Amino acid sequence: MASDRSVYHVVPNADQSRWVVSRENDDAFREEYDTKSEAVDAAKTRARGEEPSPVKVHSRDGNMEYESTYGDDPSRSPG
Repeated sequence: MASDRSVYHVVPNADQSRWVVSRENDDAFREEYDTKSEAVDAAKTRARGEEPSPVKVHSRDGNMEYESTYGDDPSRSPG
């Protein structure tokens, strides 16, 4: 079921000095990295281990920059 997927976000921390990887609906999971590149790589690695799992990368202003899904997205059936 799609709602069981882990969704990872890459966002700047509060003072924008580091980058944070967090998991949606899991307040206990939080990893910080010095660079955005390191954070994105870490999020992609975690997502690949929990396929299908999307990674949502945000820009410094908090807006969504892009999203990538790892693994096969479940097929959608007509409504």
